[in-house]
Amino acid sequence: MWIPTEHEKYGVVIASFRGTVPYGLSLEIGDTVQILEKCDGWYRGFALKNPNIKGIFPSSYVHLKHAGVKNKGQFEMVIPTEDSVITEMTSTLRDWGTMWKQLYVRNEGDLFHRLWHIMNEVLDLRRQVLVGHLTHDRMKDVKRHITARLDWGNEQLGLDLVPRKEYAMVDPEDISITELYRLMEHRHRKKDAPAQASSHHLFVELKSLMCSNLGEELEVVFSLFDSRENRPISERFFLRLNRNGLPKAPDKPERHCSLFVDLSSGELRRDIYITVHIIRIGRMGAGEKKNACSVQYRRPFGCAVLSIADLLTGETKDDLILKVYMCNTESEWHQIHENIIKKLNARYNLTGSNAGLAVSLQLLHGDLEQIRREYPSVFSHGVSITRKLGFSNIIMPGEMRNDLYITVERGEFEKGGKSVARNVEVTMFIVDSGGQTLKDFISFGSGEPPAGEYHSFVLYHNNSPRWAELLKLPIPVDTFRGAHIRFEFRHCSTKEKGEKKLFGFSFIPLMQEDGRTLPDGTHELIVHKCEENTNLQDPTRYLKLPFSKGLLLGTSSLATKTTKESFWITSFLCSTKLTQNGDMLDLLKWRTHPDKIPGCLSKLKEIDGSEIVKFLQDTLDTLFGILDENSQKYGSKVFDSLVHIINLLQDSKFHHFKPVMDTYIESHFAGALAYRDLIKVLKWYVDRITEAERQEHIQEVLKAQEYIFKYIVQSRRLFSLATGGQHEEEFRCCIRELLLSVRFFLSQESKGAGPLSQSQAVFLSSFPAVYSELLKLFDVREVANLVQDTLGSLPTLLHVDETLQAVKLQCIGQTVESQLYTNPDSRCILLPVVLHHLHMHLRQQKDLVACAHILSNVFCLSKKNSSEKSVLEEIDVIVASLLDILLRTILEITSRPQASGAATRLHFQDVTGEFVACLLSLLRQMTDRHYQQLLDSFSTKEELRDFLLQIFTVFRILIRPEMFPKDWTVMRLVANNVIITTVLYLSDALRKNFLNENFDYKIWDSYFFLAVIFINQLCLQLEMFTPSKKKKVLEKYGDMRVTMGCEIFSMWQNLGEHKLHFIPALIGPFLEVTLIPQPDLRNVMIPIFHDMMDWEQRRSGNFKQVEAKLIDKLDSLMSEGKGDETYRELFNSIIPLFGPYPSLLKKIERETWRESGVSLIATVTRLMERLLDYRDCMRVGEVDGKKIGCTVSLLNFYKTELNKEEMYIRYIHKLYDLHLKAQNFTEAAYTLLLYDELLEWSDRPLREFLSYPTQTEWQRKEHLHLAIIQNFDRGKCWENGIVLCRKIAEQYESYYDYRNLSKMRMMEASLYDKIMDQQRLEPEFFRVGFYGKKFPFFLRNKEFVCRGHDYERLEAFQQRMLTEFPHAIAMQHANQPDETIFQAEAQYLQIYAVTPIPESQEVLQRDGVPDNIKSFYKVNHIWKFRYDRPFHKGPKDKENEFKSLWVERTSLFLVQSLPGISRWFEVDKREVVEMTPLENAIEVLENKNQQLKTLISQCQTRQMQNINPLTMCLNGVIDAAVNGGVSRYQEAFFVKEYILSHPEDGEKIARLRELMLEQAQILDFGLAVHEKFVPQDMRPLHKKLVDQFFMMKSSLGIQEFSACLQASPVHFPNGSPRVCRNSAPASMSPDGSRVVPRRSPLSYPAINRYSSSSLSSQASAEVSNITGQSESSDEVFNMQPSPSTSSLSSTHSASPNVTSSAPSSARASPLLSDKHKHSRENACLSPRERPCSAIYPTPVEPSQRLLFNHIGDGAMPRSDPNLSAPEKAVNPTPSSWSLDSGKEARSMAESGRLLSPPVPPRPALTASPARHMAPVSPSPAGRSPLKGPGQSFTPSPVEYHSSGLLSNSPVLSGSCSSGISSLSRCSASEISGFENPVNEPSAPAPGSGSGYGAPEEPARRDSKTPPPYSVYERTVRRPVPLPHSLSIPVTPEPPALPPKPLAARPGALENGTRRTEPGPRPRPLPRKVSQL
Repeated sequence: MWIPTEHEKYGVVIASFRGTVPYGLSLEIGDTVQILEKCDGWYRGFALKNPNIKGIFPSSYVHLKHAGVKNKGQFEMVIPTEDSVITEMTSTLRDWGTMWKQLYVRNEGDLFHRLWHIMNEVLDLRRQVLVGHLTHDRMKDVKRHITARLDWGNEQLGLDLVPRKEYAMVDPEDISITELYRLMEHRHRKKDAPAQASSHHLFVELKSLMCSNLGEELEVVFSLFDSRENRPISERFFLRLNRNGLPKAPDKPERHCSLFVDLSSGELRRDIYITVHIIRIGRMGAGEKKNACSVQYRRPFGCAVLSIADLLTGETKDDLILKVYMCNTESEWHQIHENIIKKLNARYNLTGSNAGLAVSLQLLHGDLEQIRREYPSVFSHGVSITRKLGFSNIIMPGEMRNDLYITVERGEFEKGGKSVARNVEVTMFIVDSGGQTLKDFISFGSGEPPAGEYHSFVLYHNNSPRWAELLKLPIPVDTFRGAHIRFEFRHCSTKEKGEKKLFGFSFIPLMQEDGRTLPDGTHELIVHKCEENTNLQDPTRYLKLPFSKGLLLGTSSLATKTTKESFWITSFLCSTKLTQNGDMLDLLKWRTHPDKIPGCLSKLKEIDGSEIVKFLQDTLDTLFGILDENSQKYGSKVFDSLVHIINLLQDSKFHHFKPVMDTYIESHFAGALAYRDLIKVLKWYVDRITEAERQEHIQEVLKAQEYIFKYIVQSRRLFSLATGGQHEEEFRCCIRELLLSVRFFLSQESKGAGPLSQSQAVFLSSFPAVYSELLKLFDVREVANLVQDTLGSLPTLLHVDETLQAVKLQCIGQTVESQLYTNPDSRCILLPVVLHHLHMHLRQQKDLVACAHILSNVFCLSKKNSSEKSVLEEIDVIVASLLDILLRTILEITSRPQASGAATRLHFQDVTGEFVACLLSLLRQMTDRHYQQLLDSFSTKEELRDFLLQIFTVFRILIRPEMFPKDWTVMRLVANNVIITTVLYLSDALRKNFLNENFDYKIWDSYFFLAVIFINQLCLQLEMFTPSKKKKVLEKYGDMRVTMGCEIFSMWQNLGEHKLHFIPALIGPFLEVTLIPQPDLRNVMIPIFHDMMDWEQRRSGNFKQVEAKLIDKLDSLMSEGKGDETYRELFNSIIPLFGPYPSLLKKIERETWRESGVSLIATVTRLMERLLDYRDCMRVGEVDGKKIGCTVSLLNFYKTELNKEEMYIRYIHKLYDLHLKAQNFTEAAYTLLLYDELLEWSDRPLREFLSYPTQTEWQRKEHLHLAIIQNFDRGKCWENGIVLCRKIAEQYESYYDYRNLSKMRMMEASLYDKIMDQQRLEPEFFRVGFYGKKFPFFLRNKEFVCRGHDYERLEAFQQRMLTEFPHAIAMQHANQPDETIFQAEAQYLQIYAVTPIPESQEVLQRDGVPDNIKSFYKVNHIWKFRYDRPFHKGPKDKENEFKSLWVERTSLFLVQSLPGISRWFEVDKREVVEMTPLENAIEVLENKNQQLKTLISQCQTRQMQNINPLTMCLNGVIDAAVNGGVSRYQEAFFVKEYILSHPEDGEKIARLRELMLEQAQILDFGLAVHEKFVPQDMRPLHKKLVDQFFMMKSSLGIQEFSACLQASPVHFPNGSPRVCRNSAPASMSPDGSRVVPRRSPLSYPAINRYSSSSLSSQASAEVSNITGQSESSDEVFNMQPSPSTSSLSSTHSASPNVTSSAPSSARASPLLSDKHKHSRENACLSPRERPCSAIYPTPVEPSQRLLFNHIGDGAMPRSDPNLSAPEKAVNPTPSSWSLDSGKEARSMAESGRLLSPPVPPRPALTASPARHMAPVSPSPAGRSPLKGPGQSFTPSPVEYHSSGLLSNSPVLSGSCSSGISSLSRCSASEISGFENPVNEPSAPAPGSGSGYGAPEEPARRDSKTPPPYSVYERTVRRPVPLPHSLSIPVTPEPPALPPKPLAARPGALENGTRRTEPGPRPRPLPRKVSQL
């Protein structure tokens, strides 16, 4: 049975549990669980990370922990009872763990590893706390370390700042908001700006001395030197090195490491240096022989210097090498460091180039205790401490020092009868009063223990030696008296014995007879001469002698003897026990000389402060002793002396001695009667304040009042104890009188900063310190009344001195912080006076910082220690006094412009933050009663209205993101909780007072605006929080957004008919609220939209306003990142959602206006889909196709569905910017053209818009034209640029702006030059299918054709797409996917290359047009693409695969032509046609024949630089034919079996036969041409070809061509023999747009690129090999197989030498198997061996589609009597060498509706009339080429020309623009296929303005509305018209111009010229565009 648990409430999972049992709860190790019930070793409960899922788990898997329970029962909450730091650590580490892994994923390695170390440290510290064996101090230390690390990690990870008090997290509910603000600010400041350390320490470690000429031991001395004052500022650090330059005691770190302590910030200057002096221990001369002398001397060696400023930048200098300079002249040794500092190094040598002193230096900051904690490694091994010279900046009481510093300066000695100067060595001893030499009291430096004697270094042959060696003598105080120092002088001989001879001595006593110590300064000592054997052991023999020359009066006989030789030392005493001051000694010994008392008291002020504090207690005893002795005589002087001493302790240097004085007062002070005199003198001073002119002394007295009162109170207490409390009333009376005098002097008003106001300020600054003293003797209320009266007497005038105002506030602030104010009884007395002064200051906006600080303290105390009743009363007082002024103050300071300086800004933020915290504290402590009283206190509605507006405005300010720092989430949540509570109170007032007839729009609008921005705050978006943080917030505050949303809904419902005031203004704000992904909030808010639509419908009959506002706001909000997929579904959902409200759509469906409502919802939903995609795409960094495609989708939607012109134009420019960023210049130009088309050449003014200034429409259009031309130029789309150049040139010409016209013509000319001179790359085109639901909406389950980048092949494109869509799966086939793929929750990409089919063949087929021009028409304005997939149908014949080889040809038609405003466009429709094996064979042969003709023609016209391509092609065809290529076709299709089984293919078989014969004719003629041009070395190959050709003819059964010649004349250029063949219908144009399920291959002409045809054989391999070396792009034939199995592998690669206009190689095939990756691999295979893909040819490059035409003077077009004029006046197609079947011709004749793009006009040529073809009437005409009509015909550049034979007529095509014609006759059987009778009227002539076809087909046109934004308008017949701006109007008589680029906009004909109607134009935009 399951029993609810009593104690087992909380636990941690110690082993993972899978939860496989019924009702099992899956748990992971480390999870925390709350336990609800137990039963037989099982618990039931839930994991805290997911409290909604409950289940059972074994009790053994859980470790129980102690916990408390809140709200026992169903909703109980468990709180662990462990240390709060442990709890915080645990939850923080959990959060960090997740984020830590993310750091690894994001590749932030540095932070990842640092955080890992910190987490390990925190875990280690957590263990220490949990073990519980730490001492109290150690526990505090560990917690400090933990919190420091937690804060660091939170800051690094961008988590919230945690408010803490004594290392524990603070619950914001338990403290006032002002205190919370202070805690947050304290931690924030600590984080932002670490406090500057006042003291610094330098750590020095000597590693070694690197020098080549060592060999002697060394002494190294470090010290700090002030070069500005030329003196050392620290003691010395002394260490010894061995002969190798290494420390002598490496095992004792304190011997070679030292810490120079207590450097002040002022001493970290550039002129402070570390100086290092090195002394060697050894022979006198460095180069002496070893045996010369056994005695060792200290001798100078070298010096090094380093500026301390060098350490300030890097902090740590490991293994720094200091240069060591050697002293050449020993006399300068004492100042060698100064000379090095002054850069006088030239006089010194370096010890060696690679020599130096290796040291490690580190500058540490903070006090010494802090350094010990932070750098334990420095102290753990041992380090010597090197102090500053003298006392540190702050003298601490109890510090015991008695150090005498002696500097051995210099000496002056005589030669002593020698010819050379002496080598003097000084030896120093300390001798006590008993004559004993003191041991171990001479310290050379901190690294070495003290010694008993000192030996100076020796300077060679120097009678005036300068040593400047500093020594410290730490002599105890008790041995100081009577001790003296003796110096002995010896001459050091350099002879073999090396003896040292004593020749003199000096001495100096340490203390004078009167008890004063040796004064500081330099002393010149007398050198007393003596002999070597003089006994100096008995000091009494010489102590009577004079020791200093300063003491000699010059009269003594001794003086004359001893003045020649002198010795100088400098002494400096640093002692806390001994004094050098005689006045101090006189004062302390006042009883021995009573007559000196007045003098001593007067001199006290002149004594140095350090001397006074050393003897503070003795001095105070002396003063009160004198006062007791004679108070009448000395009272005033003692009082003044006491004031001087008290004020001395205010100095920062002696500040720490205040506790010493406090201790003295408490424990040692015994003046029981002193209070009378002190009160009397103090009152005397206060009474004279108003009269005295000079107030300096009075101010000194007032400054000392705190301690004076301490002495008064303590004295009175001692008196009361002694007398039993006598004279109590008298004492109280004295105090009251004293304070009465104070009140009188305070109430005096003085204008300006006079002495009186200064005295008032001084009194006020120290007065609060008196309260605690008065409380020792008086009742709390009594003291409070005294203080209230005193503070109340302050003048309230506003013109008083500002300093006094500040001090007054400071005094009030200290009063609030004092112990007196803490007591509720006294607080109720003091609060009114405090608030009165605050109100005055706030009203004047003065001293805001101080006011804010005082207010903060007021609220802190009212929260902390007050009974319920007293708090309510206090809040009453504060609300009445301060609420209004507080709101005004916040409004005032937040509306001020912020200064730019960081410090000012911080100051501003501090003030605002504190006032805000005060306001929030006040509002939080207000109860219902307070709010009711407040609202009732407004007498009029106007006052209430102003108050509400004011408080709503303040709340809006509080919600601003910049109000608090980013990581102050705790503070923001508290603030929001207070705001929402207050708003709920105030909304009642709003409903009661401002509805119906009292409705006030402004206040309601302010309310709604506040509510909306409240909900939208970032800190309330719980979805962005971690689960643990979200759980905490919900537990503490709930979801405040939902609360506020319900309040909005409630208030909205109350509005009634007043709702109309807020439509459409509130649509945007409410929409913003609904975009928040909180289901409950959305359910509450979305019905408001229904209400709005309903009210708007009632008012105006529609809701256009709602719709417009909704759509505009959606766009701006989505682009900001709001909204999600669920939101779209919510808006559109039919299913009722959570809560009481049905979905919006369901509500609308009940209304009478449901149709328009549902339409609006559908539009909004579709817009959201696009906007969501757009937002998601824009989050990616770099520009990619996804971004561009998404923008295009959105842009189209705004134009076509919403007609939102302004948004449309905005997105045009966004798209333009994306294209520029991606360097898609052509697309950028087309994009800008969309905007250009909206404008006209008019002078209407346009407003400023986007980046455009205010200007006329003409100017903007001109600007756009120039920008578009520039982009077309950069995109190498020069033909389009030329059209625009002409358009703008016309405008310049019409305005006679010849200057700009000239520039434009020059620009146009430059574009023509670029067409001819610059290389253009032809892009590849790829078909991409996006399948699956995971793709963005605009791509989902759609297919596109994409224009690749330059040089981009299939592999590169595929890789790019997979990079853009990293989660996509590449499909490995080209088959159409099935429905499962469409509906899959994944992304599938299907990619393969496709071939562009140009619509206009005119330019491509024209002879003599350079490839540079043709290359443009091959890949521009392309609507149609195709790809082929070969497959075997039926049984495959292993002997001859051609019998069953079919081809599936797929044609793709786009919604817009490429290139356009995007690099990819969607496929509008696809057509799939299967070609039979026979049709396939016909097309293969047609392609090969066309290729041969082109090469032969090029060879004849000398366009080829070498003959290799022709050789290869001939070789490939002939060799393949000989080896069975064509014969395979014969075997397959010419056998009786095939003919009988396919009777319908008779014509096609005949056609195939013709093509084979035609190929033989071409080969025959080609060999003739080849023979003419073949070089000598290739003659053998030519002969082989000729031989093989005869074999080929015999295999085909051809003996001669005479019959053929008569039947079909074929024209070859340059007078070659005319070869004829039987006529047959021409094949259909590649652009034939009839939709047929299965089509003859002849409908799809051979425009494939060169391939290895079915005739290829082994020789084709040679062709391929030679191709790579071809120099002309026209000679490159890359073989391209048809689609095979893989859609993602490129099947070809361009030849490396491809140049000129055709760099693009053959198109890739999507279905090529891996083993046939390149067509060249197939070239060597016989037809049987080759895969089926190898025999399907790829389209011929348009540049290679040259006609095999003959240009002759008499060549005229020949007419056929059976053909109408339009059927003849057509341009030849690439397949004009082949004839189509009559059947196809008939079907085409019925629907001859094809349009071709116009061809640029050519000049009228008069030399050859045959160059123009006239429209011919349908009447029969002669067959002679000379008998036809001769009218010339010049096509217009904007007329539609057929791109193929429109009716598949059986006439041979001719070029109407070049006059070249090749004709053949028709057979009766071929003509019989036509249904059109000969006499039927034909279509209009070309000049008539209609196309060469039948009328338009409206039904097909209307079935699809062309996108109105398209640059190239598309009809079903797919002409390629340009935009208006790219079309050229045609004059009736076109000027003779060179060939012009394509100008195909169908709407630009002028001067009455009619044109074919291409289809409906896009609907015109509203003309409001003129304003844009």
